[in-house]
Amino acid sequence: MAEGYVKVTGGNVFYKITGTGSKTPLIVLHGGPGGTHMPFFALEALGDERPVVFYDQLGSGRSDHPDDPLLWTIDRFTEELSRLREALALDKVHILGHSWGTMLAANYLLKQPAGVKSVIFSGPCLSAPQWKEDQDEHRKQLPPDVQEILARSEREGRTSSPEYKEAMKVFYKKFVNRLEEKPAVLQSEFARPNEEVYLTMWGPSEFYPSGNLKTFDVTGRLHEIRLPALFTCGRYDEARPETTRAYSRLIPGAKFHMFENSSHQPYLEEPHEFVRVIREFLAGV
Repeated sequence: MAEGYVKVTGGNVFYKITGTGSKTPLIVLHGGPGGTHMPFFALEALGDERPVVFYDQLGSGRSDHPDDPLLWTIDRFTEELSRLREALALDKVHILGHSWGTMLAANYLLKQPAGVKSVIFSGPCLSAPQWKEDQDEHRKQLPPDVQEILARSEREGRTSSPEYKEAMKVFYKKFVNRLEEKPAVLQSEFARPNEEVYLTMWGPSEFYPSGNLKTFDVTGRLHEIRLPALFTCGRYDEARPETTRAYSRLIPGAKFHMFENSSHQPYLEEPHEFVRVIREFLAGV
């Protein structure tokens, strides 16, 4: 395992490379915005075939945490990914993005960078307006009292209230992570998300986009990504299977896979199956 820091606009970002295999490296773009690489530890199993490159985006995990909201834009994070590849001499890579990481991956790939061999969109959010529509449908499946708390808090501008946050947990348990307990590794202080980055770019909750990503939509340009592509989601995912499958049809030849026993985090909910599917796709590429 190798680890270190790369200088980017705004500070230094932490990276970790695991694995001794000789095949093309896989770089992992974590979710959030403001998440960390730590939930993706299952992907270290791919190291027998290829290096797996994890990193914490600026403001997250073991990377620097500058107090400057002007840094929290998709274009700066896209530049950060370019800088990381350059610094680590990752001339050829596969890319796996999860959730917000799929927005970052798409924005990066639409610039037609050299050397990318394939892309995996895990739990994709490629249109913020479509994501909002899907979550509006999901909210209808919550208990009536929870729906009322969410709607009233949003209407009254009290999305930081304890009541709203407790109601959010009901949604998250159903559509984000259905496990009863978090893996021990996620108890680390370095696994905690940066709420300021999340709030600035996305909003107060998964289903209430109000940040600078609220109009993000690349569905009209996905056909420009001329790479082998895999789209995945869980059966109970907030990234709805219907929407994820529809996205997959926008990239010529793309594949689709649904994890039957997962919501939004199959790398935690079905880690062995998640690794198997990713391994099989990469082998096919």
